[in-house]
Amino acid sequence: MADGEDFYQILGVPRDASQEDIQRAYRKLARTYHPDVNHDPGAEDRFKEASEAYDVLSDPETRRRYDAFGRDFRQVPEGVDPETWRRAQAGAGARAGAGAGAGAGPGGFSFSEGDIDLDDLLGGLFGSRFGGRGSRRGWGPIPGADQEAEIELTVEEAYRGGRRSVTLSSDGTRRSFDVTIPAGVTDGQRIRLAGQGGRGSDGARNGDLYLIVRIAPHPRYRLDGRDLYVELRLAPWEAALGTSVALDTPGGEVKVKVPGGTSSGRRIRLAGRGLPNPKGKAGDLYAEARIMVPSRLSRAERRLFEQLAAESNFDPRKQR
Repeated sequence: MADGEDFYQILGVPRDASQEDIQRAYRKLARTYHPDVNHDPGAEDRFKEASEAYDVLSDPETRRRYDAFGRDFRQVPEGVDPETWRRAQAGAGARAGAGAGAGAGPGGFSFSEGDIDLDDLLGGLFGSRFGGRGSRRGWGPIPGADQEAEIELTVEEAYRGGRRSVTLSSDGTRRSFDVTIPAGVTDGQRIRLAGQGGRGSDGARNGDLYLIVRIAPHPRYRLDGRDLYVELRLAPWEAALGTSVALDTPGGEVKVKVPGGTSSGRRIRLAGRGLPNPKGKAGDLYAEARIMVPSRLSRAERRLFEQLAAESNFDPRKQR
């Protein structure tokens, strides 16, 4: 993320944008920068930035905290007054670089003996809120910070969900988790593991660990949100005459009815056959027709195609 660029700027929407505007902006960016369709070196980073921005701004509660605290919102304990936080940050910055005798407190706050009372400055953030009055010498219990890590899933895993073992390494330690993947997770979605983030001090609660879903590119399937796209290969006579074709999908085999007169590029929609959605409407599956011809023709096939060429007045270059 570029310096000074926030999530609203990434999506190209104003801070008072509606949820519909935010979703519309994200879908537009996803279609433009998805690595499956855009192979520019910077496209994947732009796609990830847009996904992170959408993940935060599409949730009303997370968006409220982001609006209040900015990029640090995940490190701010619940219930902290935004104005108190800003004053604390400003005070910490003003005291940075203090001379001999200065120390560093939790969260990067700097102070020295003789400075103002931090409990007065923070309104009890590190004292009365978490048990006992804070002071210049004692911060009191402090909740652990939330942490993030990425988890890569296949399209099939995202569709079905299930259990997944995850091992994370940090500061020379390894931690393993059994994670429940909800069916229908989308790229950029976050899975919360309560209490598995940074450790709290003096008995305060631990932070949460958020696993950010990244769906790996697939040789057959392409995802756009919850909509699933798959190539449907057809013989020339199947496309011309119409047919019913069996098609493998992450949810199992389905029958696709191909109308006569189908050309390459035509999308046949199967409603509700995309990624499931536990909270609403499932995505759709789009079978994209691609007409294939034999690389080598038998004598009979060649004779029939020559007969068709002689009888037909069809000129594809004159068709719209």
